[in-house]
Amino acid sequence: MTQIESPKVVKKKLFSPIWLLPIVALALGAWLGIKSIKESGIEIQVHFPSAIGIDIGKTLVKYQGLTVGKVTDISLDKDLSGVNVTIVMDYRSDPFLNKNTLFWLVMPKASITGIEGLDTLFSGNYIAIEPGDGSSTSKFIASTEAPSMIPNEEEGIVVKLTTSTLGSLDVGSLVFYRQVPVGKVVNYRLIDSDTIIISTFIEQQYSHLVNQESQFWNVSGLKIDASLSGINVNTESLASLLAGGISFNSGAKADKAVTGDHYVLYPDEESAVKGVEFVLTAENADEINQGSAMVYRGVEVGKIHKTQLTESGVKFLAKFDIQYQHLLNADSQFWVSGADISIDGVKHASRLLTGSVVNVLPGLSDSAIPQDFKLQNQAPDLLSDSKFNIKLTSDEHNGLDTGAKVRYKQMPIGEITQVKFSDDFSGVEYLVEILPEYKNLLTSDSHFVSESALKIDASLDGVTVTTRDISTALDGAISLVRGNNKALVKPNSRFALYHSNENAAESIAKNNITTLTLESIDGAGLSAGSSIYYKKMKIGAVKDVRWDNKTDQFSISLAIKNKFSQLVRDNSVFWRNDAASINASLSGIEVNVAPLEGALKGSISLGLLSDDQMGNQQRLYDSKELALKQAQTITLTLPAEAKVAAKAAIRYQGHQIGVVQQVKLNQDLQTLTATAYLYGEYASHFTKSDTEYFVVDAQISLTGIKAPETLITGPYIGVIPGKGSESADSADSADIFEAHLAARYDADIDDDALTLIIEDSQLGSIKVGTPIFFRGISIGQVDGYTLSDNGNKVLMYSHIEQQYTHLVNQTSRFWDASGIQLEVGIFSGAQIETGSLETLLSGGISVATEDVTTSENKLSSGASFNLYNKMKEEWRSWQPEQVKP
Repeated sequence: MTQIESPKVVKKKLFSPIWLLPIVALALGAWLGIKSIKESGIEIQVHFPSAIGIDIGKTLVKYQGLTVGKVTDISLDKDLSGVNVTIVMDYRSDPFLNKNTLFWLVMPKASITGIEGLDTLFSGNYIAIEPGDGSSTSKFIASTEAPSMIPNEEEGIVVKLTTSTLGSLDVGSLVFYRQVPVGKVVNYRLIDSDTIIISTFIEQQYSHLVNQESQFWNVSGLKIDASLSGINVNTESLASLLAGGISFNSGAKADKAVTGDHYVLYPDEESAVKGVEFVLTAENADEINQGSAMVYRGVEVGKIHKTQLTESGVKFLAKFDIQYQHLLNADSQFWVSGADISIDGVKHASRLLTGSVVNVLPGLSDSAIPQDFKLQNQAPDLLSDSKFNIKLTSDEHNGLDTGAKVRYKQMPIGEITQVKFSDDFSGVEYLVEILPEYKNLLTSDSHFVSESALKIDASLDGVTVTTRDISTALDGAISLVRGNNKALVKPNSRFALYHSNENAAESIAKNNITTLTLESIDGAGLSAGSSIYYKKMKIGAVKDVRWDNKTDQFSISLAIKNKFSQLVRDNSVFWRNDAASINASLSGIEVNVAPLEGALKGSISLGLLSDDQMGNQQRLYDSKELALKQAQTITLTLPAEAKVAAKAAIRYQGHQIGVVQQVKLNQDLQTLTATAYLYGEYASHFTKSDTEYFVVDAQISLTGIKAPETLITGPYIGVIPGKGSESADSADSADIFEAHLAARYDADIDDDALTLIIEDSQLGSIKVGTPIFFRGISIGQVDGYTLSDNGNKVLMYSHIEQQYTHLVNQTSRFWDASGIQLEVGIFSGAQIETGSLETLLSGGISVATEDVTTSENKLSSGASFNLYNKMKEEWRSWQPEQVKP
């Protein structure tokens, strides 16, 4: 039997190795394609002013010597303002192509300070790049010059120098220390019309030479001083003579400077010498000029370093030498003194050749030094001022008679003019006259001690005998002992007179209080015994509250415990406390309740400003907010119909700069008197005598609502700052102003706008705010109107905004575009003409110009035009090709 072999079943393979080859080829091709696309480069466009120095296919883009791109195309800009350069950048530069990235063309440039772009002499011009931040972009505008390269902190420090003129300084000018170059100028920029900031780099090995007391001065060029003593020629080095330079000196113990510190760049070394600078003002500079000496008792203590002409006269920049800076006080006086020629001879004859000097009379006040001092034409007559009277009280007569001297450190400062019993015969009163130049020695905690002609102190250590002059033995004398408080006193203030220093010390220790007086516009709900708090801790109490009928002000005497007296200092402020205050907002309601004793009797809080701020220790503010903002009191007189109430804001261009505290009707029933506060940081701008205040209230018309917020908050006070001096002691400063019911019509007109007068026989629908249109676009408006002198015309005061003034000239015509114009004819039918919806509701004036504006037909402010009732047909064809300023 034949055996049949069983079939073998072979399974077919699902994947053949032969397919690996096309798969690998496909993956390799995809990778090469992606890589080719990724590394193909990034195309960007940079706008240059011109194509000079740029070639297609040749000009490269470099970053720190590395080529990162190439110019591929150049085309003209559409407005012909430059060229657009197409650049293909390396794909790896994509993270650096951002909004603030800078491009500039590097070309060889030679100057006195060195040669820039020297490598381009061999490699050709190239475009440099400095990466910046911001969003990614592909279009850039090239810089006209390379940006300043500020070195990093490892290489040195960069300090800022402030100056008013650049002189011959430039980028690359050297910085010297004892004629050794230690750095250079790396950048400068104009901050405003009077200030230039110069960035100066000091190399790391010399950075320790600059500290907080360093002073910099310009050593550029050549300095020649010619005087009767000879001629002095001085220059720092040949490099500074040609390219400009800066030198500096430094103190020995000051902290080292760090990058970013600011210094003043003085014009010369003499101006940079340490001392105290201040300003003198005068009406003219006939006898005083730059270099004039400042003299005290025949000794030169300073010099005039700069003379500047101002709107009100002349301003002198003066400086005391460092060893004489103690002579400058708040009440120091200055006057011009020259040679004195008389029958007896010539006094100070040398001044006939050297010129007049500025004499100095030191003051005694400890108050803050003002911004400027008045330079008088003659010596002040101190004795012509009124005497400063005070009263001294004692339990019994101390043997002092009329004429007895009052002394401070054994120097006479006044005398006793009257001795009498007190009104209730409980003691003795001494009326004392203090010379006016010494009145600032008296502070609220001063006291007086009776001097003895002979004083003997005997103890186990020995016997000490002290004697005084013969006048003390005959008439007696009094010594002033100053306190620690800096608050000055008013005339006729009372002080205690003690028998001896020991008696004074014992009495003061017994009282154990520090006293001072505050002024307030009302009684503040206070009475004797009202508490004084610091951070809700009681530190004293009110001694007395008095009302002055002449000033309608209240004087509040305070007594603070001596252990808290250090809280009363230059940055202290005081404010009244409310029994309860509620602050409600979306975040919740905050309720502050005063202590029970303060809520019943009233109370005061003491607060401290930052150390660099000066507080007012003579004013009681109505709230904590006003105290911390160092508010200044002003008085406004308003018409009786003004609807201003207490707590109304005072605003400048929408920003609150003060608040009305109190409003009352005057006895004439025609006016209101409002007491208001200006926040301290704004007060100097709004207390000039020409400052204007006015009431802002809602005005509803067809065109809308002006000041709609006043419908909810009520009217407020608007203000226009004055243009006088900002000095608190200036004659241009004031604290009493008259407020009007509205701002003057030209208050918001820019100084460079063109003002016009448009005349018509009727006012019609024209009113304040009516716009003036040129081809339907508003270019100005009507600011006010009035009748002419003879009453036959209406004069509409208008203005054209500065950017549109070239659209109007002597060939312009104005017509009334208000309302609807309807013309009906039998054959022509009805023709209706109207302007925009705005002119339909509120009126409007249109203007057309025939000719191009030139210097011959250009208008000046105050020009007059007639207002036509409608537009003439020929005006429609007026289309000057180009209207130029």
